[in-house]
Amino acid sequence: MPTVKMYTTQVCPFCIRAKALLKQRGVVEIEEVRIDLDPAQRQHMMDITGRRTVPQIFIGETHVGGCDELVALDQRGGLLPLLQA
Repeated sequence: MPTVKMYTTQVCPFCIRAKALLKQRGVVEIEEVRIDLDPAQRQHMMDITGRRTVPQIFIGETHVGGCDELVALDQRGGLLPLLQA
């Protein structure tokens, strides 16, 4: 299973929802990068994604996007193949 990396903040309902969906799909470990604790990581996230909002989710090298994109990917059947790659 590829590494799942998520840029998050402590009180983000979309981050919690995304983590719950990933766990339902068998993800055991999520590498969380707390951008509320590390401003340099927030800047890095914005540089690599072009986005300011959290979560920003990566599965392996693939930038999935935020929670809404993760849910949409799952609904169209694309999440499990990405997790099993």
